[in-house]
Amino acid sequence: MSYLDDILKSRRDTRHFTADEVPDEVIEKALQAGHWAPSVGLTDATRYFIIKSDEVKTAVKNLFLDYNKKAEELTDNPEQKEHYKSLKLEAIEEAPIGLIIAYDRSVLNQFTIGTVGSNEAVKFSSVCAAQNIWLSLTEQGYGMGWVSILDYYQFKKILDLPENIEPLGYFCIGKPATNYDNQPMLQQLHWKQKSEAPVCTEIKNVTKNSIVDFNLKVKKSAEPKPDFSRLLQEKIDSKTKPIGSLGTLEKLAFQMATVFETLNPKITNPNIIVFAADHGIANHGVSAYPQDVTRQMVGNFLEGGAAINVFCNQNDIRLSIVDAGVNYDFPTNANLIHAKIAKGTQSFLHIPAMSETELQLCFEKGKSIVEGIAKTGSNCIGFGEMGIGNTSTASVLMSLLTGLPIEDCVGKGTGIEDKKLTEKQNILKKAIENYSGQAELKQQLAYFGGFEIIQIASGMLTAFDNKMLILVDGFICSVAFLIAAKINPDIKNNAVFCHCSAEKAHQKLLDHLDAKPILNLDLRLGEGTGCAIAFPVLKSAETFLNDMASFESAGISRK
Repeated sequence: MSYLDDILKSRRDTRHFTADEVPDEVIEKALQAGHWAPSVGLTDATRYFIIKSDEVKTAVKNLFLDYNKKAEELTDNPEQKEHYKSLKLEAIEEAPIGLIIAYDRSVLNQFTIGTVGSNEAVKFSSVCAAQNIWLSLTEQGYGMGWVSILDYYQFKKILDLPENIEPLGYFCIGKPATNYDNQPMLQQLHWKQKSEAPVCTEIKNVTKNSIVDFNLKVKKSAEPKPDFSRLLQEKIDSKTKPIGSLGTLEKLAFQMATVFETLNPKITNPNIIVFAADHGIANHGVSAYPQDVTRQMVGNFLEGGAAINVFCNQNDIRLSIVDAGVNYDFPTNANLIHAKIAKGTQSFLHIPAMSETELQLCFEKGKSIVEGIAKTGSNCIGFGEMGIGNTSTASVLMSLLTGLPIEDCVGKGTGIEDKKLTEKQNILKKAIENYSGQAELKQQLAYFGGFEIIQIASGMLTAFDNKMLILVDGFICSVAFLIAAKINPDIKNNAVFCHCSAEKAHQKLLDHLDAKPILNLDLRLGEGTGCAIAFPVLKSAETFLNDMASFESAGISRK
């Protein structure tokens, strides 16, 4: 067995250190070993931060201890719980040196060949660096412990790490105080036995796609019974007001009662879903913001700091966040719905944005998500989106599905300058010219679609099937509605167009759909904010229909 084999076999996640100092040359040699690690696309994205300050170590330790309380509660096994408490899980203050190994996500703002298909390869490169550092320290007679039981949001905050820096964890470096009987500590405490050999399986066959093709043929919805429509209109007209004097509220009340099939409609468990995904076309500079903003904004949603959060809180609307295809791996315990198709679409400038299998998965996931919400008793659902580059995707789809020239369908999106707008129009025009596929909906959606846009369209169709009121936000969601309406025109009966966006193509699209929005506030934020802001108007329509006195009950003479 070689010396390297000995190091690999004896390598331990050190958790207990002596007070011996670590010479500078030891750290320098270890960091150089980390720098020699493979780096996808030669990004050199790995970054290091050394910590020797007792104040900083104490702050990190307190952060660990706070989060570790949650870890202790993850097992109901009393014996296992005691074993957990007996573990020396960290030595943050004890270790002479703290090291943060991180990666710089800003390198992804420029095209890197090695990251096509998965930007997370940048993270994996940093893990290779951590492994090299671990091995180098072991060879020099030192050890390293990896602390990952942390609230990473707070971790970055207390250390003032830049937004683009993503830490793998906190690493403790020093002289090992014990070799744990040359066993992993968890094995020594009978927590878990390490297997003797790696698990390796040979794959010999390709699995055929078993996904059932979505059906574009839908059954027509039943027309409301004439008696019901007459009774409903009589109820509206009998309120103590001149006929038609509540304008749009009367139309909304009639629509709501028709959708819910009751003369006394009531919105229950309203829910707004924000679908987030990345778009390959964003790599061509069609947005004022880098693609990484999609991931950042989803984090903002989860932290409760976005506009949609405050408006949903204001109006007591439940908010659901969906990862439909963000170019990032969110923690599995993040408070979002995991429906990732892939880490962003491909750029439709030259190749299809997605495969037909991915398109089908979008329809399946969108349907499943809304069916789950319908089972909670929700009968009113709003749709929002987040995705850098998705106005470009929506613009192309709008042009193809309405026949309008692309120039009429392109706007400034996130706020690009006039020169950039011209470039955006030219790029999208070229993309359409490059398309040689069939003029069928399925092929067009696969070639130009976005994961979040297709999931929204599917969700809207499912909401219609579940007799839910469908709140349509701005330009992107209206394009998703356009797709849904191509599949089932009757969906318009359930749709409430909440506002007219400042995105210039939105009014043209609303005209095409013959849709009259509730509000016109020059909004162009997305996120479903228009749905949340328009919601009180819907509640006013519900309230007047249910609670306002009639001429008869109030003893007031009719006209």
